[in-house]
Amino acid sequence: MADEDDDIVLSELDDGELVQQMHDDLYDGLKDEIEEGVNILLERGWTPYRLLTEALVAGMKVVGDDFRDGILFVPEVLLAANAMKSGMNILRPLLAETGAPKMGTMVIGTVKGDIHDIGKNLVSMMMEGAGFDVVDLGINNAAEAYIEALEREDAQILGMSALLTTTMPYMKVVIDQLKANGTRDNYVVLVGGAPLNEEFGRAIGADAYCRDAAVAVETAKTLVAARKHNQAHAN
Repeated sequence: MADEDDDIVLSELDDGELVQQMHDDLYDGLKDEIEEGVNILLERGWTPYRLLTEALVAGMKVVGDDFRDGILFVPEVLLAANAMKSGMNILRPLLAETGAPKMGTMVIGTVKGDIHDIGKNLVSMMMEGAGFDVVDLGINNAAEAYIEALEREDAQILGMSALLTTTMPYMKVVIDQLKANGTRDNYVVLVGGAPLNEEFGRAIGADAYCRDAAVAVETAKTLVAARKHNQAHAN
């Protein structure tokens, strides 16, 4: 696609063409083009939220679907996610000013004793690409770090990652601590990592095991929407 893109002047495209081009540029991981596209649409009077949903989130959905279906692989998705992030860096302060609706807030981190973070980073970027606020705690997190961040950020989702069979049991320690605090039901708890499976997720009391970043995004959307629906009916 790069050859044909050489001749494209983004500012000469109409809004619909530009949004489609941004989807293509996201797919190809073209960071500078995404920043330029975001700035052009802002100058044309697009609201930050419309820009986020129609140009960036919709484009990343295609990336996520193709990743899930085995058409794209981790390096390509990381490039796309980095391009998305460059657009988000422009939009984030504007979204905060306009009080745009959010999908929700996720606290994510690799568990205590584990320093692997590629999978976690991918989930973070894809979740942000889907319109969630993401607070990434990094690696080697104790239960207290997760719980403090969940409360501080008023988060709805907790994501925990582990890549070692020796560290994955620590996820249960965190969930048990939430139960002991009486706050377990306040959060959707998603777990992931190479040695995990659905059975393990169920056994430790997580809401779902997510085999990859694309599944994590879809699962988070579904479970958060269900919780909002239930809360609305409870009230």
